[in-house]
Amino acid sequence: MSDARNRRIAEAILPLVGGARNVTSVSHCMTRMRLGLADRSLVRDEQLKALPDVLGVVEDETYQIVLGPGKVARVTPEFEALAGEGRGPDEAPDLSEAEAEGEPGGPGGHPGRTAEELAAEGAAIRAARKEKNATPVKLMLRRVANIFVPLIPALIGCGIVAGINGLLQNLGWAPGLVPALSAVASGFMSLIAVFVGYNTAKEFGGTPVLGGAVAGVIVFPGVADVTAFGQELAPGQGGVLGALLAALLAVRIEKWCRRWVPEAVDVLVTPTLTVLVAGLVTLYGLMFVCGEISTGIGHLANWLLQHGGTAAGFILGGLFLPLVMLGLHQALIPIHTTLIEQDGFTVLLPVLAMAGAGQVGAAVAVYYRLRRNASIRKTIKSALPAGLLGVGEPLIYGVSLPLGRPFVTACVGGAVGGGVVGFFHQLGTSVGSTAIGPSGWALFPLLQGSGSLGATVAVYGLGLLAGYAVGFLATYFFGFSKQMLTDLNVDPETAEAEAAPLADPAGALAGTGSGSGSGSGSGDGSGEDRAPSRV
Repeated sequence: MSDARNRRIAEAILPLVGGARNVTSVSHCMTRMRLGLADRSLVRDEQLKALPDVLGVVEDETYQIVLGPGKVARVTPEFEALAGEGRGPDEAPDLSEAEAEGEPGGPGGHPGRTAEELAAEGAAIRAARKEKNATPVKLMLRRVANIFVPLIPALIGCGIVAGINGLLQNLGWAPGLVPALSAVASGFMSLIAVFVGYNTAKEFGGTPVLGGAVAGVIVFPGVADVTAFGQELAPGQGGVLGALLAALLAVRIEKWCRRWVPEAVDVLVTPTLTVLVAGLVTLYGLMFVCGEISTGIGHLANWLLQHGGTAAGFILGGLFLPLVMLGLHQALIPIHTTLIEQDGFTVLLPVLAMAGAGQVGAAVAVYYRLRRNASIRKTIKSALPAGLLGVGEPLIYGVSLPLGRPFVTACVGGAVGGGVVGFFHQLGTSVGSTAIGPSGWALFPLLQGSGSLGATVAVYGLGLLAGYAVGFLATYFFGFSKQMLTDLNVDPETAEAEAAPLADPAGALAGTGSGSGSGSGSGDGSGEDRAPSRV
């Protein structure tokens, strides 16, 4: 995508989030541009969602605009530059008068159950979930996620290089290149503790480089000469969990020093005490304890799939979407990273990725069941490619979750897909991912397992197909009640024509609409009198 195209996307988004002065922070993850906003009420949600390049929005601690992998990394710098310059376009993208007023064809929607109304319900669900999930534990999990999310691009890049290197090694090709690729793939992982320590200190209000310095103790080769708990330490022992706790300790010590150390000697005393005390505690406590915990996590994950097999995969694949809803999925990020650090891949991610397959299958079933609802079908058509690549938010929040039953049947599809992957793991063919972040088809280049690459790819592909098929069938046959089909399977334009009231020459209402006569508004939130809708 050209720079000009990326800038046009940024220019279209900026006025719809309240302009440059309303943007207080800009960052991005794998798929979303995350904005801090001074005044949330200035955001024009419906017009923002109507932009062709916007796949959806998610409200959490920040306002998150889903742009998709690749695109978000290119649009965000352009948006940040525009916001910094403070000279973004003052007007929203050109909309017809009908679109601005919420008439047919515009974001305001039609009488009947439209995609816009479903999106509004999804937004309401997200808002309610956000309020309910604002507990200390879940807020802490979000902060932990903020530590690891910036590392995902490096994990993906190094993971793909490791996969290419493994393929060359297995085929016996380019033997002189294999050591070089191994160094490129392993360099980041050998120092990941330093990056975790840096990000941890930054997230919790300490000096980032001090967090990185303390965490660097863990990967220093010289720790092999240190004995703790009667055992010699090993470089890397404790891994990312040890690095996280070491940096947290460093932040606490640094903040204590800032309060009590005189300003005249602060620049000398505070960094020294922070590194010294946190470093010694890391060597003589955290490395051993966190090393035992990390080893236990690895053994537990493998034991679960080796002995639980189909049942374990079924439960993990079926519960992942609800975990996302509750915000608890963020607790899995350090676990994935620990498994990658220990084994070279995480066996949990391919199982959990089956939830996305169930979601795709459910969305396709909704598409075929609601043949007359052009609005919902259009949303599904635009969001489905992203869903196949593992970006599920547009389908979840724009389709299945507001509808209710399709969200449940999507979970059923994910459970069956997870069960398939778990079944083969129990038979001896484990499927893992060398990085976190991607799922769906985007996970294929990152696959690695206990068997051959062909067997690993085949098992993962079979799990996806099972998730697609069961998600589709469960939704097609059980995703709608008769009343839901009556209410939803309606062409919005036809519904409006049938529901439109007759008008007398003076413009006053002369009769009732030909619809159900429910008297409900069109849902555009304007407070004006509208024709009664069918729902």
